[in-house]
Amino acid sequence: MNSFVHKSLVVQLQAGDTERFPVLAHLSYDAGDPFAVTVVFSHDGRVLARWTLDREMLGEGLTRPVGLGDVRFRPESDGPWEELRMEFYGNAHPDGGRHHAAVFVWAPAVAAFLRETHGVVAPGEEEFGADGFLAEIFAGGSQREV
Repeated sequence: MNSFVHKSLVVQLQAGDTERFPVLAHLSYDAGDPFAVTVVFSHDGRVLARWTLDREMLGEGLTRPVGLGDVRFRPESDGPWEELRMEFYGNAHPDGGRHHAAVFVWAPAVAAFLRETHGVVAPGEEEFGADGFLAEIFAGGSQREV
């Protein structure tokens, strides 16, 4: 069975007060990190941003507003057009504001991508190798020089 899912979508990026413009969003899921979805935004062959998102939160964002920190999702509808609004907040400006960008994605495409990921690792069946993770931390900690 394939443990990797990838989908490229044309999305609309709106940075600050600018108009929306199209960019590519490359969504990927790897069963090796079952809680995460990685999205890479690109335009004209250049990577604009790379974010690691919580898979469950991404799914919840299709039906209700979620997120309080740097990443927030909420559904938006304009007649028959169903979108997922993804908001990303970055570093602070000198004036105290924060860099902010919104990405608008066709919601059915995100839902289809998530269904594919659920075929790889079903919700609730995710496993986290805590023992290996802790062993790595402790091994790294014991090798430190004081």
